[in-house]
Amino acid sequence: MGVAEWFSDFCRHLRLDADKRSALAYRTGRITKAVNLAFRNLDSDTAYRFYVGSLGRNTAIPSVSDVDLLIELPPAAYQRYNAHAGNGQSALLSAVRAAIRTTYKASDVFGDGQVVIVAFNDGVTYEVLPAFHYTANGYRFGDANNGGTWKECKPKEEMQAFSTRNAACNGNLVELSRMVRAWRDYNSVPMNGMLIDTLAYQFIGAWPHRDKSYLYYDFMTRDFFGFLAGQTQSQNYWLAPGSGSYVWRKGSFEYKARQAEIRSLEAIAHQAKDENWSARQKYREIYGTQFPN
Repeated sequence: MGVAEWFSDFCRHLRLDADKRSALAYRTGRITKAVNLAFRNLDSDTAYRFYVGSLGRNTAIPSVSDVDLLIELPPAAYQRYNAHAGNGQSALLSAVRAAIRTTYKASDVFGDGQVVIVAFNDGVTYEVLPAFHYTANGYRFGDANNGGTWKECKPKEEMQAFSTRNAACNGNLVELSRMVRAWRDYNSVPMNGMLIDTLAYQFIGAWPHRDKSYLYYDFMTRDFFGFLAGQTQSQNYWLAPGSGSYVWRKGSFEYKARQAEIRSLEAIAHQAKDENWSARQKYREIYGTQFPN
């Protein structure tokens, strides 16, 4: 096996298998059906909802524990809660929570400012965003904090920008984003998925080998972590692809990125001397035990 086979095998292990997808789809369907029945009197487990976050961008890996789900509510509901005496946004979250509780009575279901959290006992947590369609790709949602306000988001624009760049880069953007999640998990790096995907999106747009295949993933590892380590440590936010929404820093990641870059340089040096076992161990120091031994 050579570099291309190592990284191809690694990326294959970072894809959600059929059982994981089926388990997520089952819960998604039940939550969707409960909300559609309560707000639309509609018996449907698929209508008016879509994944956002890593599942929406297809960058989730098997360790995914946070599921971001947007459920579109009818315009009449917005009129009702916008005219609500007091904090209508909080009342909206309470109504969505009550709807989900009709199906998931034993699970921990609670409002959390902008979303309804459904926490399952296997560690998977759904963040359900009740939202109202108001432009071609834009949604309005409630924020119950500080007395209640309405905010806007454009998740479809974010997903479309990400998908377009991924297609233009031979699918390498999605693979890179998944690999960086494996690095984050293995090294306990304080980065959320949106920040990973935003920085991967920025990097790969200018990477000279963006149209190549797994044969160049050793270089992609080296170059991306060099890019990540070179971020300005005083920078607190970046702009999301497509929407331009703020993506906030959660902590310092530059030092661990530099360590990953150093390990990748050591791996490439081993490869040049046909020391393939030693090279793979360096990649395992970066990405963890899912990288082939």
